Amino acid sequence: MLIGCPKEIKSQEYRVGLTPRAAAEVIARGHKVIVETGAGTGSGFPDDDYTATGAEVVATADEVFARADLIVKVKEPQAGERKMLRDGQVLFTYLHLAPDPDQTRDLLAGGVTAIAYETVTDGRGGLPLLAPMSEVAGRLAPQSGAWALQKANGGSGVLMGGVPGVRPANVAIIGGGVVGAAAARVAVGMGANVTVLDRSVPRLSYLDDVFMGRLTTQYSDQVGVAELLPRMDMVIGAVLIPGAAAPKLVSREQLALMKPGAVLVDVAIDQGGCFETSRPTTHQDPIYEVDGIVHYCVANMPGAVARTSTIALGNATMPFLIALADNGWKQACKDDPNLLNGLNTHAGHLTYAAVGEALGIEAITPQAALTM
Repeated sequence: MLIGCPKEIKSQEYRVGLTPRAAAEVIARGHKVIVETGAGTGSGFPDDDYTATGAEVVATADEVFARADLIVKVKEPQAGERKMLRDGQVLFTYLHLAPDPDQTRDLLAGGVTAIAYETVTDGRGGLPLLAPMSEVAGRLAPQSGAWALQKANGGSGVLMGGVPGVRPANVAIIGGGVVGAAAARVAVGMGANVTVLDRSVPRLSYLDDVFMGRLTTQYSDQVGVAELLPRMDMVIGAVLIPGAAAPKLVSREQLALMKPGAVLVDVAIDQGGCFETSRPTTHQDPIYEVDGIVHYCVANMPGAVARTSTIALGNATMPFLIALADNGWKQACKDDPNLLNGLNTHAGHLTYAAVGEALGIEAITPQAALTM
């Protein structure tokens, strides 16, 4: 199989979908790899690292898309990239289709077989290809929020850990999963007063045990969130419904409950965001203000630490990449129901029910796609 890796073109996205180590693995198994020149530079992998593995470095993304059977990326294909995808080509990347009708329509119209990292599962009900980036984004969220809290950035001027005689910041983290736990670890380490909210009592019990009293846990409901908002200097949204649009947990009206200069960090922005006033931003222009509240809603937070993120993502995707290359997408998905859960589009059909519900598009089962 010919595997292609283009350079990411989303604003200030420095990650790369294929590491030299992953390229070496698939080449050793008899496959071919083409990589767009400069694709790995932002992650610290120059072209020479790829050619040393036997991969071919080509001048343009056009050539990668035109030749490759399997396209491996990080971020969802941008509008220009979607025009280069072709019928029957396999795309393996993050997609986040639920809040993105334009991308969904283009993939369906193009007949692309698209497998989304964020909906691939494991035997324990986890999301193994989303987890490493969730860890990164969760750990970045408090430090990004701390920067936004600085007065020069529109924040209230509160220091996360305070100083002797001055209280630290109050931070609420809505969602106690991978993102929330990672965010709590860093926020607690920065000295903030942290409250984690979740609807799973067992998860709250786990976090209570792990953090040994260094944070407060609270069951998440509308009344509880509303009661917390007036005291919070920062609220981190870390709620995920796999493949579906994120629920809106803080309304615009509720911003009036918050302190002027408080910060909302929306880690769920790839899935549409969990605050009503959220909209995607970039690392170049990361924050904006609504009703006196600072919003940080960067859609590719892990891209800021591209080296760490790329290696972590490459470690997670490699077994699935090898299966796709060795067996073809259809047999690989027949062999592994967890990989089949990643199938979002095939031959003009939507194959992920939660996306169909979010966008009002009829979906077939991924099992039905295997028979086509």
